[in-house]
Amino acid sequence: QVQLVESGGGLVQAGGSLRLSCAASGSTFYSYAMGWFRQAPGKEREFVATISGPGGNRDYADSVKGRFAIYRDNAKNTVYLQMNSLKPEDTAVYYCAADTSGYYRGQGKIDYWGKGTRVTVSS
Repeated sequence: QVQLVESGGGLVQAGGSLRLSCAASGSTFYSYAMGWFRQAPGKEREFVATISGPGGNRDYADSVKGRFAIYRDNAKNTVYLQMNSLKPEDTAVYYCAADTSGYYRGQGKIDYWGKGTRVTVSS
């Protein structure tokens, strides 16, 4: 069983930055694809960014390209989401996720989810 614990959420003004962290348990973190997703009030959960296990290939939702960056520190079993130039529409609960296959196969194939951290961007 893998546990994922997010941190770093909070309240920030539009144009500001936040860095989310997700600490994972287990010894094979380096092999997992890790991702960030978000769910805004009244909306479905959506993909934000992912980074593969081998190679560290990254992919982003169009809405965050150029503003957000996902990266990982395998020595610390941690994945990060650096969020810059935040907009009010980025307000959501952000979830960390792990795909043990090593590559992101879609939300339906996610093996583990964190409990989320709330991000609120004021205008």
